[in-house]
Amino acid sequence: MSMDLFLTQVVPVRQKLYRFAYRLLGNEEDAQDVTQDVLMKVWSQQEKMTELQNMEAWCMRITRNLALDKIKSKKYRLADELDRAGEVPATQHSPHAIAEKNDVMIKVRQVISELPEKYRTIIQLRDMDGYSYQEIADILELDMNEVKVNLHRARKAVREKLQNIQVYGL
Repeated sequence: MSMDLFLTQVVPVRQKLYRFAYRLLGNEEDAQDVTQDVLMKVWSQQEKMTELQNMEAWCMRITRNLALDKIKSKKYRLADELDRAGEVPATQHSPHAIAEKNDVMIKVRQVISELPEKYRTIIQLRDMDGYSYQEIADILELDMNEVKVNLHRARKAVREKLQNIQVYGL
């Protein structure tokens, strides 16, 4: 693989890789580290690139694996909800609306974080990153029907948990 091929096929998806890593890790510095590690790993395995059908899916798979490795390591610490609570969008005017929106987002993040890893990843890729079912199947090395079933189950679990929180305060 030449530098031109790397610059035209891998570097343009760097931002997607970063966003995916950030959503998995919840930490900006760690996401940047993982993204850099992915680019280095892709460059070091450049001989594999000629036989790949979907370069972006391969890069996303590497990102996912490195992020999960980082989460599993003992050195990793997930960001506090208090860190995230300080993020207030500038477009909101009402403090009540801002607080309500932050509360809802914290609940949604918490519910999604309690899902099994496979469900979390599929929701992330489909609903947050906008990947197609086929791209998700390629990234996760799953059958497309399995992706659809797991996405349905993940959404259903999130919906039911949020309804229980709303109705019963659970």
